[in-house]
Amino acid sequence: MNIWTWKRGRKLLSFLILTFAISACTDTLESSVVVYDNDFSTLDLKGFENGRLFIFQNDTIAGHYHNEEVSVKLENLPSHNMLKITTEILIHDSWDGNADDGLSGPDYWFFGIDDEEIFRTTFSNSPCESTYCLYQSFPNSYFRQNVPKSGSTRTNMPGLCIFGAFPNYTSRYTVSKIIRHQSSDVKIFWNSELRQDNSPDPKCDESWSLAKITVEALIVN
Repeated sequence: MNIWTWKRGRKLLSFLILTFAISACTDTLESSVVVYDNDFSTLDLKGFENGRLFIFQNDTIAGHYHNEEVSVKLENLPSHNMLKITTEILIHDSWDGNADDGLSGPDYWFFGIDDEEIFRTTFSNSPCESTYCLYQSFPNSYFRQNVPKSGSTRTNMPGLCIFGAFPNYTSRYTVSKIIRHQSSDVKIFWNSELRQDNSPDPKCDESWSLAKITVEALIVN
């Protein structure tokens, strides 16, 4: 065997070992069951704490919230080792993203399960120009510099309060995370840490709402 053939053989063997290792570590989805799906169209707030409904753009949604926790408790879940939680949220009015000027930010939104925070990010509804741009972290977790409304699914809605007469001041996002979980019960919570110290009505200045929640119980091996 010449040296060239030997080297090619070693490279092939290394490639096969790496491929096997990657495939051996790949998780397999064995089952998925939707255990909760609520777009609030039936006015269902069963299991909620601090749940309230209102109409926005002809849709019934839960909100609106400002630095206050809302949660839902689900019981008697089927056997699972993962939960996939998908939340569709509306970000209203003058969110300032990663701004850190001591008055107006950062504007955090976060969610978690069973008193454990899972995901924290920021959103920005501000215009973005070459000389002025308040970046946000979403679709990444905080801290990441992305342009305002990155990852949004809709941006052409008016604001809710302070910018209610102006278009493009409510943005819709889908936040989806898969989390290790095995208990038959779970509490899912959502909250924010919004800062607008120079506003006489902070809730009118910045708030958020829940448009839809979907929870899937997964078995992954």
